[in-house]
Amino acid sequence: MSDFKSIGGTVRSRAARELRDRVLTGRLRPGDRLDLDQITEEFGISRTPVREALLELSYEGLVTITPRSGITVVGITPEDAIDSFAILAALAGKAAEMATARITPAELADLRALAAAIDDAEDVVAANRRFHRAVNLAAGSPRLVTHLRQAVRVVPGNYFEVFPEQARRSRREHAELLDAMGRGDAPLARTVAEAHVLTAGQALGGWLAEVAADRTPSH
Repeated sequence: MSDFKSIGGTVRSRAARELRDRVLTGRLRPGDRLDLDQITEEFGISRTPVREALLELSYEGLVTITPRSGITVVGITPEDAIDSFAILAALAGKAAEMATARITPAELADLRALAAAIDDAEDVVAANRRFHRAVNLAAGSPRLVTHLRQAVRVVPGNYFEVFPEQARRSRREHAELLDAMGRGDAPLARTVAEAHVLTAGQALGGWLAEVAADRTPSH
């Protein structure tokens, strides 16, 4: 892909992110076979980081690697996407609730600045992630942050490219979350954060269902 080298992170993490996005958005379908050399040539990198990236995806259950069959996409169903986002929503909601109880005025001001910065950011996805990471860190729970770091991998890195209309909704819900946190309403902050993630999961699930239907042969 032409913009592969512009994505931040290590070569392995960039390869894993791109391949994961293709699986999560249905570009790579269940049963598809992946050719290591073909991917290496497309990305313009060596075999080792691609192999490591595919191994990472196998640990996540998105592909299988076997000596005889090679690399096969397991994929993700619409139901899988919705379930995965539900898990992420529960964690994000708890983080917002805890952050509301523990956040300092300075941290809340920083959160407002991060939310505002999303509007003018060149990389909206990265700016959005900085905002959510700051909310999660404000919860003051390293264990919760660790679980969130794993769970958030179900969100495609190109989410706003696939669902540009979700960017406006996301900004509105960020404002609702900050309002709840500013008033110290922890239960409302949890509800807003959970709904924010659940809606995103439903959008992805619906998209995957449409992709699967478009690829189903008609009789």
